[in-house]
Amino acid sequence: MEGYKVLKPLGDRVVLEVQKEEEQTVGGIVLASNAQEKPQTGKIVVVGDGKVLDNGEKLAPSVKTGDTVLFDKYAGTEVKYEEKAYLVVHEKDIVAIVD
Repeated sequence: MEGYKVLKPLGDRVVLEVQKEEEQTVGGIVLASNAQEKPQTGKIVVVGDGKVLDNGEKLAPSVKTGDTVLFDKYAGTEVKYEEKAYLVVHEKDIVAIVD
């Protein structure tokens, strides 16, 4: 994970590697990626330091690097770094950790 050190999210942001699944119909036809639903599962690559509260205290993130999470369908900003696509989301856009 050393290569990820350059991508350092600020505040309560999290960098995800979106897990894309190839979807097939009942007839065995593979759907094009633009015809599929947007993926909502990803693996956390890097976590920011946490959110700074109004009183100046820092709230530690509740997720950690390596967690697989579910996130809101249209959350985040897609970024490309070293030929790989990532999604940068706020921690509030993560709805669950997958165990």
